[in-house]
Amino acid sequence: MTRIHPTAVIDPKAALDSSVEVGAYSVIGPHVSIGAGTKIGPHVVIEGHTSIGRDNTFFQFGSIGAAPQDKKYAGEPTRLEIGDRNTIREFVTLNLGTVQDAGATRLGNDNWIMAYVHVAHDCQIGNNIILANNATLAGHVHLGDWVFLGGFTTVHQFCHIGAHAMTAFTAAVSQDVPPFVTAAGNRAVPAGINSEGLKRRGFSSAQIMAIKRAYKMIYRSGLPLEEAKAALAAEESKAPESAEYLRLMREFIASSSRGIIR
Repeated sequence: MTRIHPTAVIDPKAALDSSVEVGAYSVIGPHVSIGAGTKIGPHVVIEGHTSIGRDNTFFQFGSIGAAPQDKKYAGEPTRLEIGDRNTIREFVTLNLGTVQDAGATRLGNDNWIMAYVHVAHDCQIGNNIILANNATLAGHVHLGDWVFLGGFTTVHQFCHIGAHAMTAFTAAVSQDVPPFVTAAGNRAVPAGINSEGLKRRGFSSAQIMAIKRAYKMIYRSGLPLEEAKAALAAEESKAPESAEYLRLMREFIASSSRGIIR
């Protein structure tokens, strides 16, 4: 109990590991579980059916697990699920899911969520993601692993952003962003690939060049999208060391329901 500040209000039904730290004036509700090594700063409110994994850090003034900003929500016991080793900075809001979707908002592992970020209901956030200050996700948004969203990026509901993609400062995303692609502008348009990020993650020069060729097939060749997908499939057999990444792009485009940025 020495790790719990005396001014914190923790419901006796909440399940906190004995190593969890809770700062001054934080409030934790009855349906919350928090794993070992997690640190809750001062003035953080954690409510709803919220599960939090190990070794997370929550800075002051966060609102975690509040009801979704959705008029259809009628108090159903939907969830917020947070993985391990995430950093959640000041004034971040993470909302519960809704029964109209998966019933859960999910945040994976090793994510860096900067100040004033909003993650709305039913968002599905992968691993190793950076959301810079004031990035805002509407409901039902999906982010693949290693996505980077620049400051003040806004993402329309139901949009998907593929693995290793990134957005520039103030990008307004209203359609899906394929893996590896950089999006910029209002409304966001393709602006090359995230080559610097790929280098930092250990992608080889040959793999980056293959991804660049795939980008040109989609955006610079003048091919209709169906023909571009066929060209990507052919390219997979020519570049076996990059085939999994080309397939990731092709399958993302094929499954897009909102259409990709063009």
